[in-house]
Amino acid sequence: MDNIDRKLISLLQENARYSLKQLGEHVFLSSPAVSSRIEKLEREGYITGYQAQVDAQKLGYPITAFINLEMEPPQKATFYPFIQACPNVLECACVTGMYSMLIKVCFRSTEELDTFIGQLQKFGKTQTQIVFSTAVRPRGVQVEVEDDK
Repeated sequence: MDNIDRKLISLLQENARYSLKQLGEHVFLSSPAVSSRIEKLEREGYITGYQAQVDAQKLGYPITAFINLEMEPPQKATFYPFIQACPNVLECACVTGMYSMLIKVCFRSTEELDTFIGQLQKFGKTQTQIVFSTAVRPRGVQVEVEDDK
């Protein structure tokens, strides 16, 4: 991966809707050359997808929470299919420490959240934090790009 690839990744994280022409203007390449580089970055797994960032509250999901789940490693075989099938789960990560899983969820009400936590507790002990506000929204990874000379 060269500096142009890093710059393209940085630009796409900033705005995945940039046109090939706009991207080309930033990296001084033609649209077909930019398209070829992006396809290569996707094929090699550097770019794994594109999605819109939405306002969950405006869509009727005012409750965001982080749930810690303590469970035994052998339960992962049944837990992973269960958690992947839950549409309110935004993220689930296997983590170190006292708890095994960190789960980010969005719900329409605290009652729905409570019901979900009840379902999770068949796997183990939980601890839940409800989000009051978010100081840093989801963002991309900082990609080191050399200054143009």
